[in-house]
Amino acid sequence: MIPTHFHDDCLGGLNAFHAHGIPSHAHERTLALARANGEEVPQHGFADTLVLRVGQERITATFHGEGHTKDNVVGYFPSEQVLFGGCLIKEMEASKGYLGDANLAAWSSTVEAVKKAYPDVRVVVPGHGTPGDSELLDYTIGLFRDTQ
Repeated sequence: MIPTHFHDDCLGGLNAFHAHGIPSHAHERTLALARANGEEVPQHGFADTLVLRVGQERITATFHGEGHTKDNVVGYFPSEQVLFGGCLIKEMEASKGYLGDANLAAWSSTVEAVKKAYPDVRVVVPGHGTPGDSELLDYTIGLFRDTQ
């Protein structure tokens, strides 16, 4: 289990995974923010990028910068070219949503870094809503570009 940020929509229910022996990994920032906010804390922390093997496949979770939160990471499955963007990435036609912990000035440039890191992405899964393709990255960049 890899929560993409410290909000309850990612950490809620984490204790159920732990109760069933399923390990959890999160960015070091997520661990600190979870502790500070009284949330369930993931078991293992990482800085920058985590690489895990799932069967014969390799997956990554990477922090590219601030946006929706100070700790948002994205998950990538290279063999399938699938990006799990968490709440950093918006579905098409979505509003900006909750901004209470956001870095509005950095959001677009962070998503631009994500887009550059995964140029061959085929499927993009936002934190909420309908999956799409790299157009979701472009939509999110445009949505927050005016806030810089």
